[in-house]
Amino acid sequence: MPFRQKIVAILISLFILGIIIELVRRRKLREEYSWLWLLTGVTLLVFSVWYDLLVAITHLIGAVLPTSTLFFFGLIFLILINLHYSLKISQLTNQVKNLAQKIALLEIKDKK
Repeated sequence: MPFRQKIVAILISLFILGIIIELVRRRKLREEYSWLWLLTGVTLLVFSVWYDLLVAITHLIGAVLPTSTLFFFGLIFLILINLHYSLKISQLTNQVKNLAQKIALLEIKDKK
């Protein structure tokens, strides 16, 4: 990887890590989600600094270009994030249903 590209990739990775840390610090991103984003930022930084590792992984999975490997893992990451959010939405839907039923029962008791 050319030196300029490496510097730009490192700066972007550090910028992303800084944003994630700032979002957690300001409590805009919950801690339970932050570990996954921090891991992603650190992985980007490692691949920016240690480009040969990315090339080795590319050869290991049988891809042709390192960018293909990054897109592949990015797609897997997005699928896992969507799965996680689907689970959370399902849990919240059940909680809302249960709360609505409890409120309805309490309103019936109050009317008696």
